[in-house]
Amino acid sequence: MARADRSALMPATDDGGPPDAGAVTEPARRAVAAVWRIESARIVGALARWTGDFALAEDVAQEALAEALVAWSRDGAPANPLGWLLTTARRRAIDAFRRRTALDERYGLLAAEVTEAAPDEPPWDPDRIDDDVLALVFTACHPVLSPEARVALTLRVVSGLSSEEIARAFLVPVPTVQARITRAKKTIAAARVPFALPPAEERRARLGAVLSVLYVVFTEGSTATGGDDLLRPDLAHEALRLARTLTALLPGEPEPHGLLALFELTAARFPARTGPDGEAVLLEDQDRTRWDRSALRRGLAALGRATTAGRGLGPYGLQAAIAACHAVAPSVAETDWERIVLLYEALGRVAPSPVVELNRAVAVAMASGPAEALALVDELLAADRLPGSHLLPGVRGELLTRLGRTAEARTELELAARLCRNARERAVLLRKAAALG
Repeated sequence: MARADRSALMPATDDGGPPDAGAVTEPARRAVAAVWRIESARIVGALARWTGDFALAEDVAQEALAEALVAWSRDGAPANPLGWLLTTARRRAIDAFRRRTALDERYGLLAAEVTEAAPDEPPWDPDRIDDDVLALVFTACHPVLSPEARVALTLRVVSGLSSEEIARAFLVPVPTVQARITRAKKTIAAARVPFALPPAEERRARLGAVLSVLYVVFTEGSTATGGDDLLRPDLAHEALRLARTLTALLPGEPEPHGLLALFELTAARFPARTGPDGEAVLLEDQDRTRWDRSALRRGLAALGRATTAGRGLGPYGLQAAIAACHAVAPSVAETDWERIVLLYEALGRVAPSPVVELNRAVAVAMASGPAEALALVDELLAADRLPGSHLLPGVRGELLTRLGRTAEARTELELAARLCRNARERAVLLRKAAALG
């Protein structure tokens, strides 16, 4: 899958400076990036379990990456790069323990373990890998953290993104991201949050926060709130990868499968959503032969697993069911809009929000006509449910266009364009307004 260029990540960007740039070769940089890209969550998870310190684990992992850049440039990549990184990180952890305390019994035991370890031994206990990754996700999404901190920390320690990459993804300054990550680590330490899979009675309560973070990340990747690109596929694929991990680690929970289904079915349409120059392509104009059929099959299979769990679909499963209606339809005109309306009504009951109501209005317009839908949109407008958002005037402009109220439609579309922060979406709105004359 597509992922972000990790060159900005190596080495750690929050606390330490980079190694001598002249000492780093491109093959070494690619080798380090490849290992980190695939195994970052397991590396940090294993270190967190080994040290018992979440923040220290992430820090020493970054220090090991910095050392690898120089050492692998000089000596070549080792036969067991995972073992090299983990052993180096463990030694850096011991250095940290040495700085913190005298040579106590704990330090002696840890040092002996590293000294006796064979360089080619498995870098973690294979029987504990899944618990490590799951504990990492749940720790990063602990309820003591703010939603913004959860997102930043999850992307940093679970997805392996750098502060610079996270800042670009959410259009905030790098110092803001760094401050969120630093505060999150301090909060976890101050609250004495254990690095462990929560007990069964807490797991389901905290699972909602995990799913919410992944949803926020994927949503930003699938339709960027700002910038010059409609899509941020690297960000979306990060969330998709984590959702796959979560379903593998919690196979009996239906909502992770619903979330994964939503991600797969939405990402399947990415190839057709933009044109050759990156311009946005509307659903009715998309070449459906370009949709990723493998992703569609995976999404429908995940939706099936969520459905057969026997608890009824939750918010993410319902959204996946809506996406499935689009996935199986040969065209916009032949889409089962009546079913989509019913699904949005169900979603509005279990997870009410003005965006859900606005989307339901769009489905009503397709199923029953624009007049009925406009009444629903005007209710949202009167209640000021989406202040400052371009979505409501954008939909209202579309409905007014279909009703032949051209002047009003042009005014609404121009307002939506002024409010929209994404250049590609803005261009679509302005093009529609100009077409009205």
